[in-house]
Amino acid sequence: MRLLITGAAGFIGMHAAARLLERGHEVLGIDNLNAYYDPALKAARLERLLPHPKFRFEKLDIAEAAEMEKLFQRNSPDVVLHLAAQAGVRNSLENPMAYVTSNVAGFLNILEGCRAAKAAHLCYASSSSVYGANAAMPFREEDRVDSPVSLYAATKRANELMAESYSRLYGLACTGLRFFTVYGPWGRPDMALFVFTRAILEGRPIRVFNGGDMLRDFTYIDDIAEAVARIVERPHPGGPARLFNVGHGSPVKLMDFVRAVERALGRKAQIELAPMQAGDVPATYASTEKLRAEIGYAPATPVEAGVERFVAWYREYYAGRDGKAA
Repeated sequence: MRLLITGAAGFIGMHAAARLLERGHEVLGIDNLNAYYDPALKAARLERLLPHPKFRFEKLDIAEAAEMEKLFQRNSPDVVLHLAAQAGVRNSLENPMAYVTSNVAGFLNILEGCRAAKAAHLCYASSSSVYGANAAMPFREEDRVDSPVSLYAATKRANELMAESYSRLYGLACTGLRFFTVYGPWGRPDMALFVFTRAILEGRPIRVFNGGDMLRDFTYIDDIAEAVARIVERPHPGGPARLFNVGHGSPVKLMDFVRAVERALGRKAQIELAPMQAGDVPATYASTEKLRAEIGYAPATPVEAGVERFVAWYREYYAGRDGKAA
């Protein structure tokens, strides 16, 4: 299978590409390698993929319509795994145009490319953020999702609606993946596990929002990569666009997560309790019934094990780089 993976130097993108390469597929990865967070981390992820004989990389921004059109004309991928996006809930409040440019206009370029190339399947990253102010737990794919609490969430919901329209208009097979709080080795520096680990090792306090009264459905990256690979490899049955929650299905109290980080590091955290941040939600909780029914699999790695693996990676990666590991 010839795959195009956007955001290939990203956290999920690198892991998904590696898993699909292991399974024998050809992968063309693209990424704009922007500076939203440390480009050196993105480059290091990419270095893990480049030696593979079935991997190619092009530096490209999905928002560049003419260049994306040429890319699809040159390569005609069988399946597109679209993971590139401007990430970060809170940053969307400060830099909204970046989210519209990448997540909406960029996604339209992907849809148009798939339509022109007659791609057999488009799998794309949505987010648990689309559930917004929903209070009923667990979150189910059939729930209404018309109460976003951040622009980031709104752009991801827009992706789902755009995919639905292209599916109905042009018969484009589309599958949206609502990821739930992904964590693990090679993760993003703006996410809680990375932030907590760095602060604790540096002897700085960590801020715990909503007074610590939060639940998150933490989902380990290897589980995400396996679920993505199975969905990508499974032929789309045709018909309407599909949506799947890709989460652990077992939310964890935020303070329990902090304790897991402390145990893995062998250090206590200095905790500063803070109010809820704008754009945040108190709880996420994925129903994984639909995912299990489709691919016979759902994420299951315990948080304790996943955090320990992240901490081991963090210490190794930063040893000798910038003195942050200890």
